[in-house]
Amino acid sequence: MKQIAQYQDGRLELQEVPRPVPPPGGVLVRTTHSVISIGTEKMKVEQARMNLLQKAKARPDQVRKVIDTARNIGWKSAYEKVRNRLSSPTPLGYSAAGIVEAVDEGNSRFHVGDRVACGGAECAFHAEYIAVPDMLVAKVPDGVPMWQAAYTTLLSIAMQAVRQTEPRLGDRVLVMGQGLVGLLVTGLLKANGARVMAVDLDESRRGHASAMGAERVVISSSQELQNEVREWTDGHGVDAAVVCVGTNSNAPIEQCAEALRDRGRMVDVGITKIELPWRIFANKELDVRFSRSYGPGRYDPSYEWGGADYPIGYVRWTEQRNFQACLHLLGSGELDLGAITTRRVKFDESLSVYQSLGDGSSGDVGVVMEYGEPDDAPAQAEPKPSAEPSAEPSAEPSDIPSAKRLAKPVAQLDVIGAGNFARTMLLPSLKGRIPLGTIVNNTALSANHVRDKFGFAEAATDPNTALGQSGDGAVLIGTRNHLHAPMVMAALKSGRHVFVEKPLCLSRAELDEIDATIAEHPQSVQVGFNRRFAPASVELKRRLDRVPGPTSASFRVFAGKLDAGHWYANQDESGGRVISEGCHFLDYFCFLFGSRAVRVTAQTVWPAEGALPLPDSVTAQVEFADGSSGQLIYSAEGDTTYPKEHCTVYGAGIVADITNFQSLTIHQRHARKQFKYGSKGHAEQMAAWLAFLRGEADHPLPYAEARQSMRLTFAALESIREARSVEVD
Repeated sequence: MKQIAQYQDGRLELQEVPRPVPPPGGVLVRTTHSVISIGTEKMKVEQARMNLLQKAKARPDQVRKVIDTARNIGWKSAYEKVRNRLSSPTPLGYSAAGIVEAVDEGNSRFHVGDRVACGGAECAFHAEYIAVPDMLVAKVPDGVPMWQAAYTTLLSIAMQAVRQTEPRLGDRVLVMGQGLVGLLVTGLLKANGARVMAVDLDESRRGHASAMGAERVVISSSQELQNEVREWTDGHGVDAAVVCVGTNSNAPIEQCAEALRDRGRMVDVGITKIELPWRIFANKELDVRFSRSYGPGRYDPSYEWGGADYPIGYVRWTEQRNFQACLHLLGSGELDLGAITTRRVKFDESLSVYQSLGDGSSGDVGVVMEYGEPDDAPAQAEPKPSAEPSAEPSAEPSDIPSAKRLAKPVAQLDVIGAGNFARTMLLPSLKGRIPLGTIVNNTALSANHVRDKFGFAEAATDPNTALGQSGDGAVLIGTRNHLHAPMVMAALKSGRHVFVEKPLCLSRAELDEIDATIAEHPQSVQVGFNRRFAPASVELKRRLDRVPGPTSASFRVFAGKLDAGHWYANQDESGGRVISEGCHFLDYFCFLFGSRAVRVTAQTVWPAEGALPLPDSVTAQVEFADGSSGQLIYSAEGDTTYPKEHCTVYGAGIVADITNFQSLTIHQRHARKQFKYGSKGHAEQMAAWLAFLRGEADHPLPYAEARQSMRLTFAALESIREARSVEVD
């Protein structure tokens, strides 16, 4: 792997080095992005280029160490020790993000494939792989791009400074220095409800400070700071000042002291000269504090490398909890990191950034190194070979505009497929509630019968009769499974909204084709995942949404043996039982938890061979991003006296049982409550879709949600084929 190495004679190299291994209790991370800390790393580059005398003047503390060493081992040995130190390369970097590649057996918080943010000048280097202890790693929430997550350590430095400042709502705070950390402090103070005056010498920082939320920006090289403070604070002075500069001058400290009100607070973040003039500090009785890096735990080896966390009751905000808070803030959209990211550079081309830092030509504020990972890549492990061909994966589709409430009702609804299921479970809910156009079925007699029974205008046997139409309408597709995908795409291309019975499609390749079609023809698609709409499900979901933390669910399905002559046993037509029926229950987990499926482990229970050469009895364990888990047992073997479907859910303070969606039993608050129902959700789903088609409600099941369930289903099949856990890509 490659890593940036700095030598004390000023050289910088991109070196090929061995890949590290996870430290005890830690993780190995494949870096996707890291951030150059302009102030800190510029100082290191400048110091490396100094001669010995300049180095001695810049670091008198190191000179004292050399003198002490010489006293103990002699000047000659001390000289050799110094020379060896100066000739050895040192790493750069301390704020990064990436994908977990390996986990030490002593770690139980992280898994391979997790998206994580990493910190620490001792480990989170600018390198393609980094080995990081548990306490310096935090999971990246869904929706936070990895390039933003790479700022987490720098954000934590700023957050710790804000915590030390203790701003209250409406406080006026002066932030001295608008480098990268100073700008982040400005943004965090604004998010905390404080009013910020940003101060810097460089006029180019004005725009960045304003973008981060500064109410007033003062360029002290051209404006009189104390006059600006007096006007801004009605002569009282600021409540607090945060010093984010690195200089050998005491001027910033004196300026901040002058600007502070009586009994104000000064917090130092930067490595700067600090002398406290007695007159002003004593007369105002100023409170002076220092902010130590990322927060409590920093520089404590028992915490960072030994994994000994501080009890939250005694230390609310440790450095790792600061990491988590920063990532949550990024997920909320409160900080505009794009406003301070002045450059994004490929890792292989990063030495040019340091060259410009060293020669003073750089005007950069935030520089993000990219290691080849897409900006918004979801969590996934290394690509695994698949037996199923697939097109290039498309981007995750957002909730398409047409999935929102329609401006006007659709003109009519056409239906393709009028088998017993459609006639019994779907069409009765549509009759008389929406103009019905053409009913299409393979047999003419059935088509005519359904036309007359439900009030369709036309009957036909050719699907193109309905699919070939265009205009403001909708199509319900209830055919055999292998026809779903091509008919969905044809209906979308004709400009109509679609309801299709499950499954949506039979392969990843078909799913990619539907994605591309929706991108070009943005109409809505709803899949017949009716169990989401069952009254028992609605009541259970309502209660679970009030329960904090992750949830576990077990769904047991006694499906009964599949006759080898049934069309479900024809894999070309049905896709097999996992796709045809398993998708229902995998979707139900997605519905219950409201989280993204990240990993699935599945297996067959009976051999897929003989008269029925496809998976018939399967089990699957599904892991979700929020920590929830779902276990599916889908069995063809059992006894008919047992309920066909039984779901048990465990959450914080609640246990719930659903049996055949006819009964729901809730155990909560030391009480047992039972509900009785008579529907699996078919009528309720039709009613919800009709409300959408009439322009009365938003779309009840957006395509992106149904798509996730199909991706999970395909991952379960891949897990069965390859006998391993599979990431849900």
